[in-house]
Amino acid sequence: MALNREFIGRAFPPSEPYEVTRLKIREFADAVGDLNPVYRDPEAAKAAGHPDVIAPPTFPIVISIGGASLTDPELGLNYAMVVHGEQRFEYNRPLHAGDVVTAESTIAGIRSIGRNERLDIQTVITTVDGEHVCTAHNVIIERGA
Repeated sequence: MALNREFIGRAFPPSEPYEVTRLKIREFADAVGDLNPVYRDPEAAKAAGHPDVIAPPTFPIVISIGGASLTDPELGLNYAMVVHGEQRFEYNRPLHAGDVVTAESTIAGIRSIGRNERLDIQTVITTVDGEHVCTAHNVIIERGA
C-alpha cells in the first residue's frame, strides 16, 4: 500500500519539551560505544568550551524520530515493515545537558522505489526559548510486501 502523498510538505506541531540531561547523554554515548569524555565529564566538556557535557552528534535521533509525523493513521505507514534508511544532522551548536528542546517535523518527501516507499522527514530542533540547535534529516523505508 502506498503512503498518502498528501502528506508531502505537511508540518506537524512541535513536540512536547524534551530535557536533555547528563544521564540521557551518557546512556546514549554508552549505547553507541563512544567513550569521549565530553559526553560524560562536565570538566572535560568545559575545557573544550562547552557549558556542560554535550550529546554525541547522532543524539537528536532520539528527539526527531517518532512523534506526530509518523503516527498519523492517515499517512498509512505500516510500522511492521519499516527500516531505517539514513540520517544526517546540520548543527548550529551541539546539544548539551540542560537544554530543553522541541522538535517540529515536516514530511519533506515520499516516493516509491520499486515495491518500497521512501519517507523523508526534516525535523527542526529548537530550545524552548526559540534558539535553533540543529536540523535532522531522516529517511525511513517501508518495505513492500
